[in-house]
Amino acid sequence: EIEGLTRAGRRALALGDAPEAVGCFKKAILLSGGAVSSRLRRACAFNLGAAYVETGKPRKGLEFLLQSQPSEGESEEHLGDLYFNIGAAHEGLRDFPKALEYFGKAAGHKQTAQAGSRAGTRVQMGCCYLGMREPARAARCFLDAARTYAAAASPEAAAVALSRASGSMLQSRQFRATEIAGVLAQCRSLCESIPDPALRGNTARCALSSGCPGEQRPPPASPLCATGKLYNDIGLGYSQLCIFSLAAESFEQALALCSGEADRRREAALLQNLGAAHNALRRFGTALGWHRRAAALHSALGNRRAQGQCFGNLAYTCSQLRNHEAAAENYLHALQAFRDSGDVQGQWQACEGLGAACFRLGDPQKAIKHYKEAL
Repeated sequence: EIEGLTRAGRRALALGDAPEAVGCFKKAILLSGGAVSSRLRRACAFNLGAAYVETGKPRKGLEFLLQSQPSEGESEEHLGDLYFNIGAAHEGLRDFPKALEYFGKAAGHKQTAQAGSRAGTRVQMGCCYLGMREPARAARCFLDAARTYAAAASPEAAAVALSRASGSMLQSRQFRATEIAGVLAQCRSLCESIPDPALRGNTARCALSSGCPGEQRPPPASPLCATGKLYNDIGLGYSQLCIFSLAAESFEQALALCSGEADRRREAALLQNLGAAHNALRRFGTALGWHRRAAALHSALGNRRAQGQCFGNLAYTCSQLRNHEAAAENYLHALQAFRDSGDVQGQWQACEGLGAACFRLGDPQKAIKHYKEAL
């Protein structure tokens, strides 16, 4: 019966149903209490501990994982897995130095000699370094993981690791722009080599740095709209390097993979990023279309603050095209949206834009009024 519950628990974990797995492993460990074999009890404790960590209960998970450590003289066959999960529990508790200690033990264990396991451990170590605000060390872990994944013919995992590496490199400011651009190019090349589009959007566990001003990073990917996430992150990376032509191309590739899916917020953010990239390229005529689509979609989603940002971007684009009446109108729309959403910074920026538009339209009194509002 214990074996059946263990199989059911593992099946549930494989399907992403961690609570169901916890239920199965709990029943198994209760039954194992009467078992003669202490090894069986420890195996049940390990399964339950790992499942608790997976469900976001690292403290409870650690309690059972520590109970599952082998006695002296017993087989250490699965010790690498145990070290890895203890590391994951400490990471969940934000005890990053302790987590790194156990991930280091896992990486050095013979069981972790398999490329995928070794690379996965390096990724977790990178996440810990990010938690410790050491992005340069995190970047080196992610780069090492990417090399290992690539050598093991896992292009999708390698691409995700490179995406994480580029974000960490940008955060650290210890890498040359050419180095970061090279990593982004490798990541993009790997994305294009992945046959299954669903794999191109593997979600990254660690948050990357923000994009350029005026851009918005989309919310975490849902299963239905994960396919363009890597391309979007590549676009944000190129934006931070001010390589806006490649940023725009990457955002368009992301949009092609996301459009029409259930998570429209990601699509709206991509439209917004595309408009910002074309503004930076001074392709204002093209940018107009992206800003309008982004504003309309944010409106349909009821996201007034983001809609206000789009109106502000649209107003700026109109001003660059010397259509100052349209600029003033869109700044007014932006101001109302920012008032509705309580965004004070957005309000003074919209007032400032309104002042500039009114001045160019030959109405200095209105311009002064809006500049005073901005102050």
